[in-house]
Amino acid sequence: MELLDISELPMFNEDLEANPPEEWVALRKKIRAVDGLLFFTPEYNRSVPGVLKNAIDVGSRPYGENSWNGKPGGIVSVSTGAISGFGANHHLRQSLTFVNVHAMAQPEAYLGGAAELFDDNGKLTNSATEKFLKSFLQAFEIWVHTNAKKPQ
Repeated sequence: MELLDISELPMFNEDLEANPPEEWVALRKKIRAVDGLLFFTPEYNRSVPGVLKNAIDVGSRPYGENSWNGKPGGIVSVSTGAISGFGANHHLRQSLTFVNVHAMAQPEAYLGGAAELFDDNGKLTNSATEKFLKSFLQAFEIWVHTNAKKPQ
């Protein structure tokens, strides 16, 4: 598994496509190289953070060269509230449908009350949540192996 840091990704602007920023080119290459995609997202105002939507837009271009196309994916959403990132999870699913990422439908992963699940260093401290996430990752692994494009 490799983590992709999208925090410094320049904002998408189709006018820059003739000479795209190096960060865009690198992200597209990394997306194309993987078998599956696991998205972790907080919920902001019932949706995903702008930086994640930006990464989806960058990876979907240039037109006709969608890097996301056909990849199996999974989503884990988190919030400090009781709704558990439901809005972010489903908004992300809408964008992923358009870029043809096959998002795993079950099991769903919504983590609410995040402030009580993690310590100050971001380490998961709740054993029930850890057990759930392990089972989610096992299902995701099967999803990817079943749905990843096979080399031709």
